[in-house]
Amino acid sequence: MDDTLGVDGDSVSPPPWLEGVLPQSLIELLTLGGVVSWILALLSVIVVTIATFKSVELWLARRGGSRVDAALSSWSRGRRQPALGEVSAAPGGLALVVRTAMRGRLGDHPDPLIREEVQRVAAAQMKTLRSQLRTLEVIGQIAPLLGLFGTVLGMIEAFRRMEEAGSRVDPSVLSGGIWQALLTTGVGLAVAIPTVLLHQWLERRCDAHAHRIEDRVTQVFTSDLHRRDQPARARSQTRPVDQHAA
Repeated sequence: MDDTLGVDGDSVSPPPWLEGVLPQSLIELLTLGGVVSWILALLSVIVVTIATFKSVELWLARRGGSRVDAALSSWSRGRRQPALGEVSAAPGGLALVVRTAMRGRLGDHPDPLIREEVQRVAAAQMKTLRSQLRTLEVIGQIAPLLGLFGTVLGMIEAFRRMEEAGSRVDPSVLSGGIWQALLTTGVGLAVAIPTVLLHQWLERRCDAHAHRIEDRVTQVFTSDLHRRDQPARARSQTRPVDQHAA
């Protein structure tokens, strides 16, 4: 099989600007794989772009976590206004949700109404963070199928050429056509496996962030319970001392 032909029999020439971006050996392999290999290469670029963007976005959403925890500590001790001021100065999406809950409680709004607004803000943030994750999932599913499709096309082309050669067929031509056809399956798996791993990793990070939001918001609503337990806990600790003194 001619090296200038892809596995589907069509002439495939890489763009000139890629010669300075990708290694020559990689360009040659993608050229041998044909159109399907170049489609898979484009999908891999999309995967890297999405994964990088979502990682930065999740990092930005988690910023200010220590300041939020410090504000919640002040909130639990009854220092409500300083706590609100501290969380208002903190960056990140976590601080935004906690700030919404604190402002609602300081405004003496009904708890169900506050929770509805907090849930709306948190849901909007999680929707943004989970956007494009479905794209990664789809790419991880279709990449092996595209590779298999390219292999089938390559096998068809190899056997068609063998038929045209008739009794003059060269076994090296057939074997070369087969390995070039199998090349697209390898490219498809090489794209699919990292994509699936990246998708699962980003999903876990989104779930962890959602749990973090739920935990911090719950602390805003249950801070009164902790303050009420403190006097009772203090009395229970001093009672045995008084009896011993008596």
